[in-house]
Amino acid sequence: MRAVYAKSVSADDPLSGLEVGELPDQQGPDGWEKITLKASALNHHDLFSLRSVLSSDDLPMVLGCDGAGIDADGNEVIVHAVVASPGWRGDETLDPRRTLLSERHYGTMADHVWVPAGNKVPKPAELSWEEAASLPTSWLTAYKMLFSVSPAAPGSTILIQGAGGGVATALTAMAAAAGFRVWVTSRSEDKRNLALTLGAAAVFEDGARLPERVDVVFDSVGQATWAHSLKSLRPGGAIVTCGATSGSAASTDLNRVFFTQLKVLGSTMGTREELQRLTRFLVATGVRPVIDSVLPLADARTGFARMLDGDVKGKVVFTH
Repeated sequence: MRAVYAKSVSADDPLSGLEVGELPDQQGPDGWEKITLKASALNHHDLFSLRSVLSSDDLPMVLGCDGAGIDADGNEVIVHAVVASPGWRGDETLDPRRTLLSERHYGTMADHVWVPAGNKVPKPAELSWEEAASLPTSWLTAYKMLFSVSPAAPGSTILIQGAGGGVATALTAMAAAAGFRVWVTSRSEDKRNLALTLGAAAVFEDGARLPERVDVVFDSVGQATWAHSLKSLRPGGAIVTCGATSGSAASTDLNRVFFTQLKVLGSTMGTREELQRLTRFLVATGVRPVIDSVLPLADARTGFARMLDGDVKGKVVFTH
C-alpha cells in the first residue's frame, strides 16, 4: 500500500527519516476494521514522532492520527485516533495505557488504516473529506478544552495563546461561534489577522499587556507563553493546557497560583462521543476547519516541511 512513514528518527533533522512509498499491509487485531482513506491531515504529533516519540523497535511506522474514509460496509466515517487498551471501559483518554494511531499501530497517511470497530464516527454529508479529516486531533482537542474542561460559559472573556496553530485556530473559530469574547495572541501579524476573520474580538502580540484580566486562558504553547498565561488570569481564573509545542514550562509561579486561587487544568485529545458532538456542532453552526493547503499524499514531504518551518495557518491535508 502507498504510505507516508517514518523509517528513522532524528531530533536534529526529522525530515531525514520521512519516506513516501510502498509498505506491506499490516492487518489489525481481532475486532478491528479496515477503512479505505479519502483524506488525512498533518499534526505536530507527526513531527514529534520523527524527532523522538518513536523507537527503533516501532519502525517503519505509518504516520498520521487524522483521517476520514469509507468502511467495509460503504459508510462514510471519521477515524477516532485514541486507541484504548483491551478491556478498558469509559473515557479512553483516561486510560494510562492508551495510544494514538501511528504510535503502536499504523496511522492514517496511507491507502487504508485498521482501527477498532468502536473508533468510527459517522461523517456528516455537510463536511467535505478534507474538512472531516481535519477533526480528530487538533479540532477534537480544542472542542474538549472549550466545552468539557473549561469552567467558562459563553459570554466570558477568554485568551487563546499562539494564533495560527491547529488547536488555537479551532478554539478561536468555535469559541466565537459559541458566544465567547475571544482574545488571541501571536507574534505573526498574518496569524493575528486570521484570528480576526475567525471571530476574535481582539488580537495582541505575544506577551502584550492586556486591557483586563481574563476568565480562562487556553495554552498549547507551553514554555514561551506560560508566564504570560498566568499573569493574564483574573483571581479565581483557570488555565487549560493541552500541550507544550515550545517546550515544558521551566517553573510555575506558585505564589500567584495559590494567592489568586488559579486553576490549572490539563486536557488531552477527546472521546469518540466528543468527536461526534464536534461534528454536530460544526453542522449546526456552519463553522468549518481552516485548511492551510491540500496536497496529494505523494507530496506529503512538502506539507511536513511547511509545518517544520512554522509557515502553516490551519490544517495541512493530504488527499488519497
